Amino acid sequence: MKYLIPILLFLATLAEAEPRPPGLRYDGGYVSQDRCTACHTREAAAWATSHHSWSLREAREGNVLGNFDNVEFADPSGVRMRFLRQGEHYVVNTEGEDGQRADFPIAYTFGFDPLQQYLIERPGGRLQSLTVAWDSRPREAGGQRWFSLYPGQRFSPDDALHWTGRYQNWNAMCADCHSGNLRKGYDAASDTFQTTWSEMAVGCQSCHGPGQRHLDWAAGTANDAANKGLAVDFHDPAKGYQVEQCARCHSRRETLGAGSQPGKPLLDAVRPVVLSPGLYHADGQMLDEVFEYGSFTQSRMFEKGVTCSNCHEPHSTQLRAEGNDLCKACHNPAGNPQFPSLRKNDYGSPRHHFHQAGAPGSQCVDCHMPPRTYMGVDARRDHALRIPRPDLDGRTAAPDACTTCHQDRRADWAAQAIEGWYGSPARDAHYGETFARARRHDPAVIRDLAQLIEDTTRPDIVRATAVELGGGQGNLPGALQDGSALVRLQAARAVEGEAPARRAQWLLPLLRDPSLAVRDQAARGLADLRDGGLAAADNQRLGAQLADHEQRLLANADLPATRLNLALLQERQGRAAAAIDNYRQALRQDARYVPARSALARLLMAQGQVGEAEQWLRAGLDLQKGEPELAMALGLVLAQQGRNDEAIAWLRQARGGRAAYNLGLLLVRQGQLDDASSVLLKGLEEEPGNADLRYTLAWLSAKAGRPGEALGYCAGSADPRCVRLGQALGAGSR
Repeated sequence: MKYLIPILLFLATLAEAEPRPPGLRYDGGYVSQDRCTACHTREAAAWATSHHSWSLREAREGNVLGNFDNVEFADPSGVRMRFLRQGEHYVVNTEGEDGQRADFPIAYTFGFDPLQQYLIERPGGRLQSLTVAWDSRPREAGGQRWFSLYPGQRFSPDDALHWTGRYQNWNAMCADCHSGNLRKGYDAASDTFQTTWSEMAVGCQSCHGPGQRHLDWAAGTANDAANKGLAVDFHDPAKGYQVEQCARCHSRRETLGAGSQPGKPLLDAVRPVVLSPGLYHADGQMLDEVFEYGSFTQSRMFEKGVTCSNCHEPHSTQLRAEGNDLCKACHNPAGNPQFPSLRKNDYGSPRHHFHQAGAPGSQCVDCHMPPRTYMGVDARRDHALRIPRPDLDGRTAAPDACTTCHQDRRADWAAQAIEGWYGSPARDAHYGETFARARRHDPAVIRDLAQLIEDTTRPDIVRATAVELGGGQGNLPGALQDGSALVRLQAARAVEGEAPARRAQWLLPLLRDPSLAVRDQAARGLADLRDGGLAAADNQRLGAQLADHEQRLLANADLPATRLNLALLQERQGRAAAAIDNYRQALRQDARYVPARSALARLLMAQGQVGEAEQWLRAGLDLQKGEPELAMALGLVLAQQGRNDEAIAWLRQARGGRAAYNLGLLLVRQGQLDDASSVLLKGLEEEPGNADLRYTLAWLSAKAGRPGEALGYCAGSADPRCVRLGQALGAGSR
């Protein structure tokens, strides 16, 4: 009986809910959620108060946590929102699309703890998320207040980050992980939505797959149904199976537009990111909002078969035990073989963590799962469960748990303390050191990256990252046939720049790859070869894959990044007019989206429309003063027109090795050799492995009669230009 009352209340809530657009839809074997809860009362009771159950709710009494008692939020940037009640409706008074203040009814809430956000229905089927949220933490923890998700920033209505803008659109940004069996219903021609779902929140079928077959099994009409008729078998012993099901939401990823694909491998549904700069620190610690998957798959726990539900009760989403008791449930052996002096049960005591009991540093997660705060108040723990390595700080520039807490201390102090407590255990070289060197463009790192790719004892995400950072250098044929779909995917991306014959040789077999993400990438790499000499069967298969890929891109072209991918595909196919249109559509969605603007200018230049390219770039620079990538693009456009002085001025505002190279060449053309050398040297400091910079400096040194200096710049380089220059200088010295 103890579960009966909460379940009846929950079912009453379902019964009262009046679906409205976007709304409920049952197809593909999905059923009403009350058909699940009718039998599974214990699980339903646990779920009813979980974060998953709060992922999307109608804005009504009991669901709205924020203070709507005519309270105004204002910050110094000029953002103002007043939250009030109008009868039974929750309302916000704020600036709309037209820049005028108005009352907007709240349609839905999403989220629960530590914050709750609010959705407003707008024309075209859009649900827009406010940029001011409710801090639902207790008052003593700093909560029970309205706060800005972008503190100190105010976005004008023409900015994609304004609450009415593209990046606050729930349909595009949030919906697929806040509702079950979501159909976005996006129409690319009209830029509108008809979004529907089978579960308003993240419910039973969001994780287990459609329920009708299970109901048939339970009724005895589908006795042959495998796994009791459920698409997802969470008891599947295959390594990573459960983790991949959770990763459909708990990862940083790009959708493939094929739906969640319950029960299928992750890369049939999404393209997960690897440990890329800007997303992760060089050693794999989380940096940007990357969620849990990429961290956890680096861990030894994942390698040993630990899954999400070993620590988290899957229906309530609560931890299975509190504090160190959770970790000690497994980590309580007779002693750690690496540190035999530690006694049984000592992992939670000062004998292991060397901090006062109950103080910061005394919990396992303090050192092994350090948190990072996102969305202003949401502290999330790194799930790589790594051993703190302050000794790596100087080589990886990544933080460590020790000095993140002891901010008045240096990493070498922390490293010495750890060595004093535990001795000096033998440690393998950490991949973070290799990745840090690759990010600095160290030319000698290619061999080490190749070794990482081939080392199958390393996590797949680490090996795939090595492929990405290697940029196609190393054992690509081996990586293209690797047992990991993630490694094959990155290898297929690396092949895109190869000669047509090599691309055909390497990518055609991947059109039959079991992973949709790999097949998509192979098709993109071969897009320009269709109807260009391929065998009939290969050409037919490529055409079918490209057509399917393009349709999925169109169905998800509600974000500028997808429009960009669509345009790049069309450009590669020689469909310049279609590509130009989609680049422009991306900029209508976000006028500040630099990759689309620079790509559009590049294509317009290639089409001979140099003046129009210049106009697009100048318009972008009016919006984003001094934006480096646009400044470089404009500099190149002006140089092509022979307007060298203007070009030099813009290129000086750009950054990176490519900008330094182009600026250096232009200065050489102007006869400003000393200035050119200075620019090239500064670029080389930022990118020591940049072959263009090294060769140009070597050429300038040779031209100035300094052969020794020239040979120094080319030392150890396999660049054919350097080899020829070295041969010429060697012959001259004889």
